[in-house]
Amino acid sequence: MSSWRAYLLRIGEKGHEYGANADAKEHIEACAGVLRRELDHSEGDILDFLIQCAEQLPHKISLYGTVIGLLNLENEDFVKKVVEKTLTNLQDALNSGTCSKIRILMRFLTVMMCNKIIHPGSLVTIFETLLSSSAMTADEDKGNPLWQAQADFYMTCILSSLPWGGAELFEQVPDDIDRIMVGVEAYLSIRTHSSDVGLSFFEDQETDDSITEKDFVEDLWQRIQALASNGWKLESIQRPHLSFEAQLVDAKSHELGPISCPEQPAPPSTLSVIASGRQKFDAELKYPQRIRRLNIFPSSKHEDIQPIDRFIVEEYLLDVLLFLNGCRKECASYMAGLPVPFRYEYLMAETIFSQLLLLPHPPFKPIYYTLVIMDLCKALPGAFPAVVAGAVRTLFDKIAYLDTECRTRLILWFSHHLSNFQFVWPWEEWSYVLDQPRWAPQRVFVQEVLEREVRLSYWDKVKQSIENAPGLEELLPPRGGSNFKYGPEDDKEKTDQHLLSLELSSMVKGRKTIREIIVWIEESVFPIHGFETTLTIVAQTLLDIGSKSFTHLITVLERYGQVIAKLCPDLDKQVLLLDEVGTYWRNNSQMTAITIDRMMGYRLVSNIAIVRWVFSSANIEEFHISDRPWEVLRNAVSKTFNRISDLRKEISSLKRSVTVAEETTSKANSDLAAAESKLTLVDGEPVLGENPARMKRLKSYADKAKEEEVSLRDSLEAKTALLARALDENEALFTSLYENFQKVLTDRLPDASSGITLRELKTSRPGSMAVDLEEESTMDVDNENGKPSSSGNGVNESNSYNVGESEQWCLCTLGYVKALTRQYASEIWPHLEKLEAEILTEDAHPLFRRAVYSGLLLPIA
Repeated sequence: MSSWRAYLLRIGEKGHEYGANADAKEHIEACAGVLRRELDHSEGDILDFLIQCAEQLPHKISLYGTVIGLLNLENEDFVKKVVEKTLTNLQDALNSGTCSKIRILMRFLTVMMCNKIIHPGSLVTIFETLLSSSAMTADEDKGNPLWQAQADFYMTCILSSLPWGGAELFEQVPDDIDRIMVGVEAYLSIRTHSSDVGLSFFEDQETDDSITEKDFVEDLWQRIQALASNGWKLESIQRPHLSFEAQLVDAKSHELGPISCPEQPAPPSTLSVIASGRQKFDAELKYPQRIRRLNIFPSSKHEDIQPIDRFIVEEYLLDVLLFLNGCRKECASYMAGLPVPFRYEYLMAETIFSQLLLLPHPPFKPIYYTLVIMDLCKALPGAFPAVVAGAVRTLFDKIAYLDTECRTRLILWFSHHLSNFQFVWPWEEWSYVLDQPRWAPQRVFVQEVLEREVRLSYWDKVKQSIENAPGLEELLPPRGGSNFKYGPEDDKEKTDQHLLSLELSSMVKGRKTIREIIVWIEESVFPIHGFETTLTIVAQTLLDIGSKSFTHLITVLERYGQVIAKLCPDLDKQVLLLDEVGTYWRNNSQMTAITIDRMMGYRLVSNIAIVRWVFSSANIEEFHISDRPWEVLRNAVSKTFNRISDLRKEISSLKRSVTVAEETTSKANSDLAAAESKLTLVDGEPVLGENPARMKRLKSYADKAKEEEVSLRDSLEAKTALLARALDENEALFTSLYENFQKVLTDRLPDASSGITLRELKTSRPGSMAVDLEEESTMDVDNENGKPSSSGNGVNESNSYNVGESEQWCLCTLGYVKALTRQYASEIWPHLEKLEAEILTEDAHPLFRRAVYSGLLLPIA
C-alpha cells in the first residue's frame, strides 16, 4: 500500500503512520501534507480514493472534510473536482435508489460546507430539492403517497445531515435554514403516520401504542428540534475544522450544481387494497427504514447520552456494520473505538440485536452479527459480555411476546454464541422452566437452545454444561441416534421383513444396479407384502445405509434415488415416504431436516408433499412445543424460493449475454459484408478482391458468432421455461400452505362468531421490558467468561405460565403464518388475488386473515 493511502485509511487512529499520537489536528496536518506532495503525479487516484474513504468510513468524514479544506487553500482545482465528483455520485445514487450512498454523500457535502469548501447556499438548495420531492410525493393530487417511504427517506437524509453542520448553517444562512425547518414541519403535517404493525419485534397485542407513539421520522425531527434549541451542542461528532478556522476562512467556496430526484411510479390505475398495498410494499422494499429500535435496557443505562447523540452513535455503528461486513475483526475494532467521549456498550448491544432481529430480514446473514458480537466480547472482556448476558436475560423474560421469527433467530444466535464460549451459562437461573407446562415459551426456548447446542457439539458436552441445573437434562434431545426397524435383535427371531432388509442391504453393498434392485422389489417384495411394507423396507434400509454420515446419505440418494422415485411417484406415496424418514430419525431433528431437504433437492419428494407431511396429525401436535416441523417447512419454502431466485439471476445474465452476442454477430456480419462488397468481376466471374484467407476467416467468425447467439437464445428459452414452471410450483406451494394453515386453525381456533382477539388468547403477561438489571450488567463487571456473580437477574416476579395448551398452539401457529408470509411477501403478492378468492375469503377466521395481512403489511381486512 502506498504511503498516502495508508495515511488516509488510518487517519484518527494510533498506528504506524501516525505513531502513538492521537491528536486529530496533527493527524489532519500530516495527512494533508502527504497528499499535497503526491497530488502532482497521483491526482486521479487520490481523488477516487479520498471519496471512497469518505463513503466507506463515514465516522471519519469530519477528518476527511478538514483535510480537503486544507488542500483547498492551495489547490482549488483539485478540490473543485472532489466537489463535482461527489455531486455526480450523489445524482447517480439518487437515480439508482442506493440509500446508504445518498445518506453518506449528503453528510459529506454538509461537512465540506463546514470547512468552507462548499457555499452554504448551495447545500440549502440540495436540501430544498429533496424537500420539494418529498412534499410532492405526499400530495394526494399531484404525487403518489404510496411512495411515502421514499419521501421519508429523503427527509431523514436532510435531518441526519443537520447535526454535522446545523451550527454553521444557522450562523451563515439563518433565513435559508429556517425555511428548511419550516418545510420539514410542513411535510410532517401532511404525511401519514407510519405504523410498525407486522414489523415490530414483539407481537401486536391490539393496543393503540403504534398509533400514539412517534414513528422514526417524527422521532428524529423531535431530536433535531431539541438539538437546535440547545444551540447545536452535541458530543458525538468531531469538529476538527474549528482548530483550523483561521486558515479556512480565506478559502474559496465552490458552488454546487443542481440535482434532480427520480419520479415515483404513477399510482395504480385501480385503487384496490391489493394494488395499493403492492405498490406501497415495493416502495418500502426499495427505501427500507434503516433501524427499528429494540429498547432492551432501562433508560437509566443511557441517561448520560443525549437523544441526538444516541442517534449519531447508532448511525456510526450501522455504518461500520455496513461498510466493513467482509472484515469482522476490523468491524469489531471500529465499533469498539468510535470517536465519542462517553461509554456506549449498552447502546451498541441494542443496535446489534436490533439488526440481528430486524424484520422482515436483517441486512446481512445472522452469522455476521454472531461473529461481531463474539469479537466484541473478546475485544471488551470487562464490559461487553455482561451487557450481552443482560440483553439475553431481558429478551428471555419477554420471550412469550417476541415475534416468532425473532424468537427463532435468537435461539440460533444464542446457541451458536455459547458454542464459542465453552457453553458457559448460568442455567440454574432458568431451571424454573421445568415447573412450567411443556408448551410455555421460556421452556421451549431453553429446550431448543440445548437441542441446537447438541448439533454444534455433542450430547455429553452439553449435558456437562448444565451440571449446575441437572434437572434441565430433561429438556435435552434424545441421546440415541437412528431408529432402524430392522436392526439386529439377538433375542428375537428375524422376520421376513428383517431378511428382506438384509438382502437389500447386501445388494446395495454388492453394487447391484438400480434396474436389478427394482426388478427384485417388483418380483420378490411388492407382490407378497404390498406397498406400505415394501416402502418401509426400502426406505428404512437405504436410510440406515446412509446414516453413518452426511456423505453416506448423499451417496445413497444419488445412487439409489431412482429406486425411491419409482416407488413414490405421487404425493400420497411421498407423504408416506416422509413418514418413514420421520420415524427413522425421530430422535434426531437435524437429520430429519437434512434428509428431507436432500430428498427435495433430488426431486424425490415435492414441496407440496412436504407441506402435507408437516400438517399431518402427528406433526401438528408438535407445532407449539418443537421447532422440528417448522424447520422442515422453512427449508422447503426456502429451497423453492432460492430456486426461483437462482433462475432469475441466470436469466438476467443470459439476457445480457444475448445482447452482447447480438452485437458481436452484427459486427461480424458487417465486416463480412464489407469484404464481400469488394468482389470484382473478371470475364464475368466474381473474383475475390480481398485476401481469400481473410475472407474465409471473416466467414468463420460470422458463423461462430451466430452459433453462439443461437446457443444463448436456446439457453435463455430453456431457463425461461424452467422459471415459468418454478413459478407455477411456487403458486401451488403457497396455495397448499395457506389451505393447510386455514384448515388446522379453523379446527382449533375459537368460533369466529365469538369475536375473540389475540389479547384474549393470552391469560398472563410477563413483566415490563425495562427490567432493572442491577449490578450484574454494569460496565465494570469483569468476571470470568462474562458470567455474573449472582443469579435471578431479570427474572419476572412470577415464573409461571398460565396460557392454556390449545391457546398456545393457536398463538404459535398464527405467529408462523405471519412470519412465513412476511419473509416471502415478494413471492406471495403476485398470487394474493387468487388466495383471497379461494382461501382468504370472508368465511376465513378473522385471526387467520389478520396474521396473513399483517405479514404483508396490509391493513387488517
